Amino acid sequence: MNPQKTYTVDEAQKKLENYCAYQERCHKEVRDKLWGMRMIPEAIDKITVHLIQNNYLNEERFAKAFIRGKFRIKKWGKNRLVRELKFREISKYSIDSALKEIDQGTYQQTLDELVRKRISQVKEKNIYKKKRKVADYLLYRGWESHFIYEKLNEYL
Repeated sequence: MNPQKTYTVDEAQKKLENYCAYQERCHKEVRDKLWGMRMIPEAIDKITVHLIQNNYLNEERFAKAFIRGKFRIKKWGKNRLVRELKFREISKYSIDSALKEIDQGTYQQTLDELVRKRISQVKEKNIYKKKRKVADYLLYRGWESHFIYEKLNEYL
């Protein structure tokens, strides 16, 4: 994007339609993109309303896609997923709705796999230090502490 280039509302609208069609976006990403294009607040509001009305922009759909992807690919826990969505200014309703996308059985199975894998990777002799290292790794990835310690006690 050329920092000297200016856009008409119609040009910016077309550009943002393509931006949103390429991948699910949240409102914050769209606002930031429009600010980067040096659009005035009235134009930002007008374009955002157009994108929502024409279903290019849907916060709940974004939240669901985000949660499915980050859980399946990066294996993030619910705490991390919620934190990342709040950072993107997603509403509590959309976050709660999106969290229902995760099957509880799959969630526990994924945690189980992560715990076993990490235990085998940590080369610590002291059992308490090993537990601590595995727990820190999983806490950083947003898994709930009571699930982590339950699994650690099961395996160590």
